[in-house]
Amino acid sequence: MADGSSRRQATLFRLRRQLRKKRESLADQFEFKMYLVFLFKDEKRPALFEMAEVVPVMTNNYEESILRGVKEEAYSLESSLELLEKDVVQLHAPRYQSMRKDVIGCTQEMDFFLWPRNDIQKIVCLLFSKWKGEGDECYKPLKADFEYHHSDYERQLIRLLARKDKSGLIINNPSQSMFLFIDRQHLPSKSIVFKLSSVCLYLPQDRKS
Repeated sequence: MADGSSRRQATLFRLRRQLRKKRESLADQFEFKMYLVFLFKDEKRPALFEMAEVVPVMTNNYEESILRGVKEEAYSLESSLELLEKDVVQLHAPRYQSMRKDVIGCTQEMDFFLWPRNDIQKIVCLLFSKWKGEGDECYKPLKADFEYHHSDYERQLIRLLARKDKSGLIINNPSQSMFLFIDRQHLPSKSIVFKLSSVCLYLPQDRKS
């Protein structure tokens, strides 16, 4: 007799196969909670935000494009199979609310001053999920790391200084699991600042189970 884990894996496999036929993502069967944490270099308390909404966007619908690329010899069959096996889902979060006691409940568009400043050590996202329809069941943490160190994103932001775009700028951490959407603003002093406008996490579908 199969144990509980084996039965669950078999169920997930069947569900994933059915969802692919419907061109849907397995992530659509989950509810997500995401928290954004800014950790500072000194003893300053971390800034914690809860995302007001987490929107899953499927990225596993590349089969036709990838196989067409193989046919046109744009890349090898081996590399295309690797792409298909990744089966990645994007989780977008454009709005948040501070977890500070004096401002809880004030949901707003993301607008966090990111640069120039040197007091941030790193940015961390904490992701939790549960099956849809589970009612009062608790969200469970996902075993995935979403971290972006100041030294990594600062280098990318400095490169963006030469760009003229005011919005739609994107940077990512070295592991490409976390993408930040950036807005560029000019202050009256003519100084340039970058603000965080949205967060996107890349999550392999097998991590949600």
